[in-house]
Parts: sequence; C-alpha cells; structure tokens
Amino acid sequence: MDWVKYGAAVRQLAQTVADDGYKPDMILAIVRGGMFVAGSLGYALAVKNLYVINVEYYTAVDERLDLPVVLPPYVDWVNLDDAKVLIADDVADTGHTLKLVHDTAKDQVAEVRSAVLYQKPQSVVDCDYVWKHTDLWINFPWSTEPPVVDLGSASHKALDA
Repeated sequence: MDWVKYGAAVRQLAQTVADDGYKPDMILAIVRGGMFVAGSLGYALAVKNLYVINVEYYTAVDERLDLPVVLPPYVDWVNLDDAKVLIADDVADTGHTLKLVHDTAKDQVAEVRSAVLYQKPQSVVDCDYVWKHTDLWINFPWSTEPPVVDLGSASHKALDA
C-alpha cells in the first residue's frame, strides 16, 4: 500500500463510519500504526479529540509477546463516561490488541466501536468498520522502510530549498 492508496482507503473507511451515523466524540489510536489511521479519520470525520494508547504485542515481523500489554503513558479516562469512542488501528491481525483496548475502554465510556483498514480472518474481534478483509501481510507506507540512522553533523545542515 502506498500513500495514495492509503489516503483513498482511509477516506472510504471514514465514509463507512459516517454512513452508519456514528459520530464519535473521540478517536483512540492504537500506537503505532493506528496513529496514522486515527489522525486521518479525525480530519475526515471532523473529530478533534484524539487520544493514544500504547500497546506492545508485536516485537518484530511475525514475532510477538504471549499477550498484548498496555504501556505508559496511560489514557486519562476522567470525565469520559458519556463519550462515544472510535478505536482506530491499521490492522486487526490476531485481534488481541484491539480486544484489550476495547475491554479497557468499554467500562470507562458510553460506547466503543472500532475501525481498521484491514481485518484478517483469524482476528478474535470483528471490527465495526473495516475497509478490506485479507489474509496477506500488509506493507503500510509508514513501515516499509527501515528506521533512519544518525547521520551526525550531516543531519544538521541547512536545506537549500
């Protein structure tokens, strides 16, 4: 998936949410891939309240912990008991991360729904809004390149733009 396809996909996902009549008060992004999806959905659905929840599960490609773990900083659920929340992530692979986040949020807010770009058949959750179903590995534009390296003083040079 490239950035152009991502843009079209997330707009279609947002349209699905809007067509359903769901108007979230906040979008909860699952870090890291869900941050891109949540930000884009926030713009498309005119939702300015974006929260993040950091969950560690995958440690490398096809390597994960036994169970997902919520890491700090934690979401401040104060005064959110009347809120409608849309959980956003890039993919529901096993679904364990989404289930953990949903179970964490459901007792804190009025309503919780989930939106993902892709859902895989083995997912233990059935997301409310899904752009596509697949059983393939997805290469997202934000995760196809390796991390950048420190270029030392070269990274501090001024741009001639």
